[in-house]
Amino acid sequence: MTAPVLEAIDIGKFLGVGTVRYQALDAVNLAIAGGELTLLMGPSGSGKTTLLSILGCMLTPSSGSVSVHGHSTTGKKPEQLARIRREQIGFVFQSYHLFPTLTVIDNVRIALDIRGESSKQSTKKATEMLAIVGLSNKAGSYPRELSGGEQQRVAIARAIVGDPSVVLADEPTAALDAENGHAVMSVLAQIAKNPARGVLVVTHDPRIVEFADRIVSIEDGRIISDSRTAGSKKVALQS
Repeated sequence: MTAPVLEAIDIGKFLGVGTVRYQALDAVNLAIAGGELTLLMGPSGSGKTTLLSILGCMLTPSSGSVSVHGHSTTGKKPEQLARIRREQIGFVFQSYHLFPTLTVIDNVRIALDIRGESSKQSTKKATEMLAIVGLSNKAGSYPRELSGGEQQRVAIARAIVGDPSVVLADEPTAALDAENGHAVMSVLAQIAKNPARGVLVVTHDPRIVEFADRIVSIEDGRIISDSRTAGSKKVALQS
């Protein structure tokens, strides 16, 4: 059995201070394997986003540990965690987080520019990623000229251009209609076919369950179920 690309081991997390201190996560164990798309589902306040932030090395657990590609993050300094995020983790957010004054290809390239890659190499990789998400014809466009679904697909291209081990998506379809949400999940399902990459999607959107290989449910800071699906809907994309 191959090692998980991302793993949470007995994660606990307290938030707040004094009388408003509470336990957001309690003994959470979750391993994300390469080659599959996992949905993390639960009601508001269940701990989904807190867990995602810890898995993404943006928040430190109160107890337990996180392992990224087989390496523990425990005791890592902020600059070391930042490097793990740059090199091993791709992030996709509900609000896209694109730079409005940059073209589509430059929005994708920027993830490589901050790693010091040459302009020629970063442009080549960004072009390849835009083809994967079906937006080759939008490379010179600006975010304001795109639909919400297209903007999210640009965000996905940016998340995977550095070839991360894991992609973490926080409510990627929440701001989209059914058609655009379907297109975005088709992209995420397609990139999850890579056996060296795992995709974890935090959501409360029941419309996207059909795309999952696995569904994990969380409630009151605890994993309450973890099940495999009969078969996910993985749609090939045309560039």
